[in-house]
Amino acid sequence: GDHEGQKACLARPRKAATNKNKDVAVLLDTKGPEIRTGFFAEGNKIHLTKGETLTLTSDYSFKGDNKKMACSYATIAKSVNPGQQILVADGSLVLTVLTTEETVGEITCRIENNASLGERKNMNLPGVEVDLPTLTEKDIHDIVDWGIPNNIDFIAASFVRKASDVAKIHEVLGEAGKGIKIICKIENQEGMENYDEILKVTDAIMVARGDLGMEIPPEKVFLAQKMMIRKANIYGKPVITATQMLESMITNPRPTRAECSDVANAVLDGTDCVMLSGETANGEQPVAAVMIMSQTCVEAEGAQTINLLYQATRNSTLAEFGHISTSESIASSAVKTSIDVHAKAIIVCSETGNTATQVAKFRPGTPIVVITASPQVARQMYGLVRGATAVLVNDMAGQMESTVDATIKSFIKNGTCSPGDAVIVVTGSISKSGHTNLMRVQYA
Repeated sequence: GDHEGQKACLARPRKAATNKNKDVAVLLDTKGPEIRTGFFAEGNKIHLTKGETLTLTSDYSFKGDNKKMACSYATIAKSVNPGQQILVADGSLVLTVLTTEETVGEITCRIENNASLGERKNMNLPGVEVDLPTLTEKDIHDIVDWGIPNNIDFIAASFVRKASDVAKIHEVLGEAGKGIKIICKIENQEGMENYDEILKVTDAIMVARGDLGMEIPPEKVFLAQKMMIRKANIYGKPVITATQMLESMITNPRPTRAECSDVANAVLDGTDCVMLSGETANGEQPVAAVMIMSQTCVEAEGAQTINLLYQATRNSTLAEFGHISTSESIASSAVKTSIDVHAKAIIVCSETGNTATQVAKFRPGTPIVVITASPQVARQMYGLVRGATAVLVNDMAGQMESTVDATIKSFIKNGTCSPGDAVIVVTGSISKSGHTNLMRVQYA
C-alpha cells in the first residue's frame, strides 16, 4: 500500500501497545533488489508445460504469454550462462537456461516442470551475483519519507550482500535516523560468503530461510542457519530466525510436530528471536500461532543448562577475539555472578541498550530489565534482546537509583523474587555513554 495506508496500519499496533503499556518495536522491511516476472497480454495467469521452451526478455513493458514473458532484471542476459537454473515463484517453476542473447536482452529457457504462473512473481538466480543496488529508490523513499518521520525502530535490509551495503543504509539514515538499528537479512550466496564482514558492522542478523533456500541447496540451509546463529552469538549481535516456522498454521489450527521441532531447535541453536510472517499476516489462526510459538520457545529455553551456556559463550568469545572489552567483561561478570548467587533478575541502566545486549549475549537465564531514558531504546530492548524488558525514566542521572529500588519492589509484587533474594545491578558513568564499569549485588 501507499504511505498513508501504512501509517494507518502503524497506528493500530501503537494504540494497542499504549493500551497494554507495552514497549512494542516497529520494523521496516525493505523491498531490496528483487527480480520479478512481468504482466500477461491476456488474463492474469499462464500455464507452462514441462519440456517446452520459454523466452525471458528484459523489456519489462512486454505483455507475455506461455512462450515469452518479461523479467524486471535489465541485465539478465549478461548475468546468466547456459546450464544455470532460474527459480520462479518460490521455486514452484524451475527453468534451465539454454541460450543468451545480450544484444536483445533475451534468454531462452527449458521448462523443467508443469506449472501455473501468475503475474509479477519473484525470481531467484542461484549462484549469480546480481547487478542491482541493495537499496532501491523506493527503499530510500520509504526510509527517508516514511520510516524516519514515523519513528521506526528497526530496518530489515533485504538481500544484504556486503558490508558496504550497511554503510549505505547508515548514510541514508543520517543524523535523523541514527538511533534506528539495522537488521541484515542474509538471503543469497554472496551474503553468505561475506557474512563475517557484514556481521562486524550490522546491529543484528536475520536468517531469512525462504530466499536463502532458493539461492543455496535446500539441504544446506540448516548448516547455514547454525553457522550464522553461532557467529552472531559470539559477536553479541541479536539474531532472528524466520520463514515457514509454523507455515501449516496459515490454514490449520495446530502446527505439525516437525514445525514445533524447527522452532525449538532454532532456540537451542542460540537464536534470540523467532519470527512469524504469513502465519500472522494472512493466516486463519494468528493468535494460536503466536501462542504455540511462545510456548515452544519457553519449553526449549527450559531445556538449556544456563551455566554451560554461559561458559560456552565466554570461551567462544575468547577463542575468537583473544580478549573481552571492559563493558563486555562487566556484562560477563554480571551473568556469572547471577548464576553463582541464584539472582532472580538483572537490572541494566543503559542509555543506548548496548550493555543490555552484551548481558543478553551471555544468556543469564533470568529476566533482564533495562532502565533507560530513551523510548526508542526501550522499544528495541523489548522487541529484540533476548529476555529483556524496559523501564522508561525521564532523567537517568536523577532517577536511576530510585528507579532501581522501585523496580526491585515491583519484582516482589509480581512474584519475580521474594524479600532477601539477590538482584544484579549493572550501571556506568552517567556523564559518558558507553562507559559501563560497575556491577553490584542488591538484595530485595
